[in-house]
Amino acid sequence: MTDVAILMTGGTLDKVHDTYTEGLVFPTDGSSQLGDVLTVGRTDHPRLVPVLQIDSLDLCDAGRAHILSAVLTAPERAIVITHGTGTMDKTAMALHGRCCDKTVVITGAMRPVSLGASDGGFNVGGALIAAQILPAGVYAVMNGRVFSAREIYKDVKSGCFTGSPYKAEL
Repeated sequence: MTDVAILMTGGTLDKVHDTYTEGLVFPTDGSSQLGDVLTVGRTDHPRLVPVLQIDSLDLCDAGRAHILSAVLTAPERAIVITHGTGTMDKTAMALHGRCCDKTVVITGAMRPVSLGASDGGFNVGGALIAAQILPAGVYAVMNGRVFSAREIYKDVKSGCFTGSPYKAEL
């Protein structure tokens, strides 16, 4: 069996409803929804590593460098990163070619786990499997599909991720 670390960076997956502002926010205690996702899936083998708790639209190069450092210092070869969907493609490209012999799979959710009917559990499960069987490299798993770092594209109209042929040439 392959050991897996899940690096948690925030994103919609971890947001909760704030009854005061009526918006989506991160829990004030810094907790993550990921533990509940893994419990429901009866999946207790990944090591959970809090890295950031940020909306990916607010993520900058320094944050991506922090994520890369967490990937490189993790003893596991299989890494899953929970991430916001808004800039998942940018983080994947920032990691591409820099993660040595590790398999890094980025995933997230279009709807918070805390609100129910979320795609988060499905995506995390797919990412866990992908991280254990794909060759070294950087990928994303969303909507039951695996994308290489160069192919990730979020179609905001459909609410799904699709491969983007124009990025493959980068």
